Amino acid sequence: MTIESMPAQRLFVTEIYSGPLRRDWQSLNRQLLRECLQLQHDDVAGQRWSAKSYPGGYTSYNSLCRLQQISPTFARLERQLNRHVAAYARALELDLDGRQLAMTDCWANIMPRGVVHSLHLHPLSTISGTYYVRTPRGCAGLKFEDPRLAQFMAAPPRRSDARIEHRPWVTVPAQAGRLTLFESWLRHEVPPNPSTTPRISISFNYSWF
Repeated sequence: MTIESMPAQRLFVTEIYSGPLRRDWQSLNRQLLRECLQLQHDDVAGQRWSAKSYPGGYTSYNSLCRLQQISPTFARLERQLNRHVAAYARALELDLDGRQLAMTDCWANIMPRGVVHSLHLHPLSTISGTYYVRTPRGCAGLKFEDPRLAQFMAAPPRRSDARIEHRPWVTVPAQAGRLTLFESWLRHEVPPNPSTTPRISISFNYSWF
């Protein structure tokens, strides 16, 4: 059957990967939590950059952004993430020309109450993701934007009960012990954390070049 003879088709699909790290994630998260909090205390360069670019919160993005190379705990996380990234790449049917995706960046994020991570993407990367260390009840998830949004022009708004694949914004819940993967060109944001307990996550990039 050809496209011409079929009803409405789903083309140019944007796929998001979300799943649990593994069964024994609790022990890893306890160590990751300790190290993230220690980084927040010791990383003076990160504190300064966060004060300007991540108001109210802390991120090691501009100071210690390859934690998998300096911490055995983050290296352990990398090894566990690798199999998920490989599975996601297979689902996307990426032709990597015999090469493997490798983690290039890995950094910590701590979002106290009211902190927001504005809309952005991850340039010079192939696959990006977030792993959740601590997610207080009611904390914000990861909100994705339809990449076609700028081309909608005179399109009517979607119905409030529209299927998830038709919505212009979709939020993947944040849950400790789980990860979310996406192609690095996809814009996303984290709305303000409403909880008095900080939301703690680890972000990372993988590239094939």
